[in-house]
Amino acid sequence: MTEPVIAVSELTRRFGAKTALSSVTLSLPRGGVYGLGGANGAGKTTLTKHILGLLRAENGSVRVFGLDPVVDPVAVLSRIGYLSEENDLPGWMRIDELIRYSRAFYPTWDDAYAEELRRTFELDTAAKIKNFSKGQKARAGLVVALAHRPELLVLDEPSSGLDPIVRKDILGAVIRTIAGEGRTVLFSSHLLDEVEQVADHVTMISRGTIVLSAPLQEIKEAHRIGGRVPSLDEIFVARVGASAASTQEA
Repeated sequence: MTEPVIAVSELTRRFGAKTALSSVTLSLPRGGVYGLGGANGAGKTTLTKHILGLLRAENGSVRVFGLDPVVDPVAVLSRIGYLSEENDLPGWMRIDELIRYSRAFYPTWDDAYAEELRRTFELDTAAKIKNFSKGQKARAGLVVALAHRPELLVLDEPSSGLDPIVRKDILGAVIRTIAGEGRTVLFSSHLLDEVEQVADHVTMISRGTIVLSAPLQEIKEAHRIGGRVPSLDEIFVARVGASAASTQEA
């Protein structure tokens, strides 16, 4: 049996008196798009930070490609593409400088693909990143996240606050990324309609606990009401209640 790309077992994380994650267990096989959905404050970003090795597991374990991302950060992160809502890029650089800088961190960096992405996203090589719009910065972040053709692409609320055109670009990039055989995407968002558009498998998290995790079509069929198949938004509210859907980000 193929080893999962991500294996999280009984992961619990507390910040003071607050429990951000409670006995979370999650296994992502290689290939496909895995949607991590939940309201702001559900624990999505905290879980993502553990996967990236930015937080050490206090209880339980996290393995990515079979490795501990805290113990072996270079071996893990060199195989991951990452884009988040914050998307902190060095504002003093131009996009071509950012590409040259980023190339050094990834043995599998593809210069031709990086240039293809830059042209596709219409990013001016002469412009400083600090002068980019939020949408242009997201596109620049995507170039860096995708140009080394990562085995795992992690998108953490990547389209929050962006206009529909840029959001469509991001979703399109997800589809292109999985076109290569064996590539895996973890797409985390509170925008469940977007998760529904791209995910093969959906995990719903609420107040630090996984409440549902199954293939998308299986979830939708299991919640069918007569002849109507509800949306993920409707299923989420039905499972966790409206109050859980308004929690603030943890």
